[in-house]
Amino acid sequence: METLREAIVEDAPTYLAVGGIIIGFIFGFVVYRTNFCTMGSISDILTFGDFRRFRAWLLAAATAIVGAQLLQQMGVVDLGQSMYLAPSFNWFGNLLGGLMFGFGMVFAGGCTSRNLVRAGGGDLRSLMVLLIVGLFAYMTIGGIIGPLRAELQQMTAIDLSNAGLATQSVGDMLAALTGLESSAASVVVALLIAAALAIYCFRDSSFRGSAMHILAGVTIGLCVVAGWALTGLAYDEFADTPMSPVSLTYVRPTGDTLEWLQRFTAQVVPGFGVATVIGALAGAFTAAKMVGRFQLATFADTPDTLRNLFGATLMGIGGVVALGCTVGQAITGFSTLALGSMLTFVAIVAGGIAGLKYMERLLLASA
Repeated sequence: METLREAIVEDAPTYLAVGGIIIGFIFGFVVYRTNFCTMGSISDILTFGDFRRFRAWLLAAATAIVGAQLLQQMGVVDLGQSMYLAPSFNWFGNLLGGLMFGFGMVFAGGCTSRNLVRAGGGDLRSLMVLLIVGLFAYMTIGGIIGPLRAELQQMTAIDLSNAGLATQSVGDMLAALTGLESSAASVVVALLIAAALAIYCFRDSSFRGSAMHILAGVTIGLCVVAGWALTGLAYDEFADTPMSPVSLTYVRPTGDTLEWLQRFTAQVVPGFGVATVIGALAGAFTAAKMVGRFQLATFADTPDTLRNLFGATLMGIGGVVALGCTVGQAITGFSTLALGSMLTFVAIVAGGIAGLKYMERLLLASA
């Protein structure tokens, strides 16, 4: 393992770029072929009482939890170095950002990752959504909305280090309460959560009988695990600017991709996040061409355009405020056992439900 780590650290930018493209390609291909969609999963529940796509989402989270914690125990990645486990518990941002993102994804026809896949299949509406998501993400990180975001975070965040906690991991919290070693407590929590999610998923006969949904959940979860493994092995604390371990997330990387396209000559090799965006587009394009479904599509009318742009704006802002999206927080962040990621997951679902009900009222009013 150390030999592999040394080889990756020696040329980390190349490994991260190539690995990111491969992981993103598999993600985009699988999402397109299996119709994995987090917003669609909530819609399926409310409209048809069909929980299969929602269970696929939870199975992806369970798979990622087991894989990430296994990598942690093996010393492949130090999850404590990731942004998700910072001891500053940004509860208000997780809640507000998650609600905004969940509400917005309804109007944008899906979350950021879903729009990436749709864009790869030729949907120009999704391409416009991605441009707006990237723009507002950057405006919220360090642009015109940045000072307000930072002020809200400073006013509401809880510093858990004052309670003796090194991170916001639920495992660390259990360790503090029980006296268990932190690593042992994390394993216990991971196994309990993953087992509960798996039982919930597979207790349903319709889900057990759907190979497509099972494949989607397991493969997407493994893509997240692969991302943790790659960036964990590439982490070099002695580098001039060490890159913290991360895995799949698609709000900020969408903005990073727009910047990389503008600054290509200054940084030819894309970073991991940008590479996963490129890979997801390529994977979806390949899947669409393979099944003969690649087709250019655009907005139906002005109201359709405004709905999508409104949703994209909310996702760009909300995704940064919450530090992630349906993949970045609800699967990748969740796999670290971060309390903020769990809160964001719940908030995204609640926002999605509210968005679908509001959209339904709008459609009835215009009928």
